[in-house]
Amino acid sequence: QVQLVESGGGLVQAGGSLRLSCAASGRTFSSSVMAWFRQAPGKEREFVAGINSSGGSTSYADSVKGRFTISRDNAKNTAYLQMDSLKPEDTAVYYCAARPFTSTNYLYWGQGTQVTVSS
Repeated sequence: QVQLVESGGGLVQAGGSLRLSCAASGRTFSSSVMAWFRQAPGKEREFVAGINSSGGSTSYADSVKGRFTISRDNAKNTAYLQMDSLKPEDTAVYYCAARPFTSTNYLYWGQGTQVTVSS
């Protein structure tokens, strides 16, 4: 069982930066694949970025590639999402998710943190 708690959301002007954190409990964090998803009002939840258990492999949605960076610190049981050059269309609730590396489904989700980018 993994419990996830996001933090770091807020209001920022276009072009600004935010760093989201996802603190995980449980002994399986270091063997879990971590990801960030987001959901804007009236839209479906979408994948933003993912990172493998060691941190050596990452993937990004085309819409955030080159602007967002996902990372993790297994010693601190924490994953991060550095968001730079933010745009109004990045406004959404951002969710942290985790899955065992043996699974294709994200089994654990945080409660979400609101990110609002003003123009």
